[in-house]
Amino acid sequence: MGGQRVLFEHGTGFTIHDKHPVTEAHHLIVPKWHVADYLEMSDIERRDAEALLVVLREQIVKVDSTVTGFNVGMNCGEVAGQTVMHAHVHLIPRRVGNVTVDT
Repeated sequence: MGGQRVLFEHGTGFTIHDKHPVTEAHHLIVPKWHVADYLEMSDIERRDAEALLVVLREQIVKVDSTVTGFNVGMNCGEVAGQTVMHAHVHLIPRRVGNVTVDT
């Protein structure tokens, strides 16, 4: 994750664009210090990540009115799909038509 431009910073975390975005404006919230995955993050790191999620969401909907929903996700461990072994939370903006919904 090194070398990417930090967009927002708060307490123990920061945000960057995802290198392989699922949708436009897909971001990652990342702790500043190494921690293996979301479940290993401290309470403070999780609170700071949550605050960054709120800030990012507000910024995204402010500049893109087509965003009407979000996926928030974390993969914990290789067998769960984690490919970068440093904790991070995905914020994936969703627009009408780019997600199939089961009913």
